[in-house]
Amino acid sequence: MPHRPAREMFPPRREARAEARSLPHEPPWRLILATGLGLAALVAATQTRAQDEATEDTATEEATPEEAAEFRVPAGATLGERDGVQTIISHGYSNFGELALPADFEHLAYVNPDAPKGGEIAIWAQGTFDNLNPYATKEGTPGALATIGFESILQGTADEVGASYCYLCTTLEYPADPDARDWVIFNLRDDVTFSDGEPMTAEDIVFSHEISIEQGTESFASVVSQMLTSVEALDEHTVRFTFGEDFSPNDTISQAGATTARPKHWFEETGYRLDEASFEIPPGTGAYMLDSYDVNEQIIYRKVPDWWGESIPFNIGRDNYETIRVEYFADTTAAFEAFKAGEFTFRQENSSLNWATAYDFPALDNDWVVTEELPDGDLPNATGFVFNMGSEKFADRRVRQALALMYNFTWTNNTLQYGLFQQRESFWEGTDFEATGVPEGRELELLETVADMIDPSILTDEVTMPHSSGESQLDRANLRAAIALLEEAGYEVVDGVMQKDGEPLSVEFLFYSPSFDRILIPYVDNLKALGIDAVYERIDPSQYTERLNTFDYDMTFAGYSVYLEEGESIGQRFGTDGLGDVFNPAYYSNPAVDALIPYVANARSIEEMAAGVRAIDRIMRYDMWMVPVWYLGKYWVAYYDFYRHPDELPPYALGQLDFWWIDQAAYDDLRAEGAFR
Repeated sequence: MPHRPAREMFPPRREARAEARSLPHEPPWRLILATGLGLAALVAATQTRAQDEATEDTATEEATPEEAAEFRVPAGATLGERDGVQTIISHGYSNFGELALPADFEHLAYVNPDAPKGGEIAIWAQGTFDNLNPYATKEGTPGALATIGFESILQGTADEVGASYCYLCTTLEYPADPDARDWVIFNLRDDVTFSDGEPMTAEDIVFSHEISIEQGTESFASVVSQMLTSVEALDEHTVRFTFGEDFSPNDTISQAGATTARPKHWFEETGYRLDEASFEIPPGTGAYMLDSYDVNEQIIYRKVPDWWGESIPFNIGRDNYETIRVEYFADTTAAFEAFKAGEFTFRQENSSLNWATAYDFPALDNDWVVTEELPDGDLPNATGFVFNMGSEKFADRRVRQALALMYNFTWTNNTLQYGLFQQRESFWEGTDFEATGVPEGRELELLETVADMIDPSILTDEVTMPHSSGESQLDRANLRAAIALLEEAGYEVVDGVMQKDGEPLSVEFLFYSPSFDRILIPYVDNLKALGIDAVYERIDPSQYTERLNTFDYDMTFAGYSVYLEEGESIGQRFGTDGLGDVFNPAYYSNPAVDALIPYVANARSIEEMAAGVRAIDRIMRYDMWMVPVWYLGKYWVAYYDFYRHPDELPPYALGQLDFWWIDQAAYDDLRAEGAFR
């Protein structure tokens, strides 16, 4: 899985395929991320033609070992020359390692190349929708999977980190010298068509980039317009991106390759805008297009007839359904009852209560429904209870520490979650990016460059770890410690209420899902025991999204996407440039983190990147702007027993919308037995 470029508000293809992972149970911030909020990233894997299809004006030759030693040349790539500059021409790009796939691969390693086509997968989403344009982020709530028809020039796979391959292109070409990589050229495929039948050309790529800058989110436009300073169609199927200064080629090439193909002709004919809500979805190059919708009830996507990409190696064994149906429900309880009755047929479970106690119903007894725990090798999202760091009441770290102490993971997990989860410690849990122990080596060197911006203890002490708690809901030792912290911060208890200068410390905890009440209410009760004027306000999803986007809250449950390779977009999530962005719901920033981001973005090795991310992880954990909660490390899925998947799943995707398929005979048997409504 590649690292993530800056986010445009909703990614193409694989992000949409991955969306079912979050549709049922997670709050709107995750729905936004999953329905496509990423400008490009989570890009999904590729096919390519032989590299001798480079443009005619480019000379090519195999790299000699001596030449390759001067700079890294991917296996299977050729050396060329353009305008007096030595270039690398390749079917893909890898930031720090070799490409796993050769140019002539037959299909992805983790798919079933003989998977049958046809049938329908039916999933669910919570809440409502009032448009199908996820890019209009300030105008309502977009419907699920609205970006499923869009694809990017380069895509990554679900079993590889840091690599992306030509998908809408045949080859890419860039300067061989890493210090001179100020452009990239994509030689586009000549057989790609949009769902309306019109061919894709280089002009469509140029248009897509320009309209994203003009009408996309401000954070995207401000970063990417500096990163990609110009885009030019050299001919009908050749497009060149020129890069700005001070950006790593790992980011610029990936960012350019993340550009989505949009049909210029259709936008000009219709006057459609990315920043205006609409129920129209522009034609895309992807396998699916909108079939029908019923507002707040249902959305159906259908396979594009005679889709151009059906038989290319990258798509063999993928996009196997004829239709994808999304059923909407007001809450998780209604959705679960509908699943039991067969109103939809695939469910990814995120409720430990349900998983431990609720999967006992007739469809299971009749062997109509299968439950599975499948491995999830991806990096867990950094989720937790976040403070609104734009609020003055949370400016003092001691206040945040005190409130964090009132969350009891041990009791919550053992009593409410059946001991099924592990406690998250790091933003980059379980990876080489996770800070551990005391800083040393290159991480310490980087921290010393910002020593005047951080607390001295960060340089010498063990990394901040989540507090431990006892088996009772209210841990008395943590309560005493929290009171002491607040007293240090100038608070005192008056008539049972924690006050400072006569003003009570009040906290409104905002959320939207009834299924989360059992988790949030005990935490709020513990805050009350501390003397906090704490209230839990559950509102409907559309109100929640609006208040979250305007930072009209004190605390909430939210999360941040983190990646196995980081780049420039880390600043969009954790940097000052991301303040006010939906990708930074806590409104967090720290000048020390800002200063370290370039070390990550410009890293020439994974080791250098890891040192920079560890330093950032260490600082953010010290800052305590998020109370870390839990992670699972596996998928809980339940589905009617006509879906099939490869015996061995790739490490970075469940893939139910991507490479699963339907056993038609099994479906017919279940229907005959009355399994579905």
